[in-house]
Amino acid sequence: MTSITDTTRGSEFWRLLGEQIGHELAAHQQYIAIAVWFDGHDLPQLAAHFYRQAIEERNHAMMIVQYHLDRDVPAAIPGTGEIRNEFADVTEPLQLALDQEKQVTAQIEEIFRAARAEGDALGEQFLLWFLKEQVEEVAGANTLLTVAQRAKDNLFDLENFVARETIGDAGESADAPEVAGGAL
Repeated sequence: MTSITDTTRGSEFWRLLGEQIGHELAAHQQYIAIAVWFDGHDLPQLAAHFYRQAIEERNHAMMIVQYHLDRDVPAAIPGTGEIRNEFADVTEPLQLALDQEKQVTAQIEEIFRAARAEGDALGEQFLLWFLKEQVEEVAGANTLLTVAQRAKDNLFDLENFVARETIGDAGESADAPEVAGGAL
């Protein structure tokens, strides 16, 4: 009898999905660093937003871990690479966040294409939520950057915007995949 682990050997889908755990955890770490930078610059609304984003990225990684567990495929938790902690101005971390979200979108699209090429309908179905989530993430990051660029040095306006507006779903989604260990 062939186990699912045997059938995952040589699978581009499972290789990329396993790597995505690390990408999500790296995004988690980067968002913590961005939040701390905003906190250190007395921008509490932006800091709170990125602390929430960090938790959301952690939860995304653990959704992928849970999917591995549910499909009886071993999951590995990798280390993360270098994290950027210093920025010249408010727009730099916001640009980094937007670039990071665009990169994650491309990664999820690549994983989806691999699932489709391998005929893994369950993998495709799992990734549909992530694709929808990435549209929201990129749009929110783009909006923050645009507002910051328009506000220029008036950081009070930027902070008021973040306090007043809802940016994303804050990780609350009724149709989200299960999170290994529970969502934070």
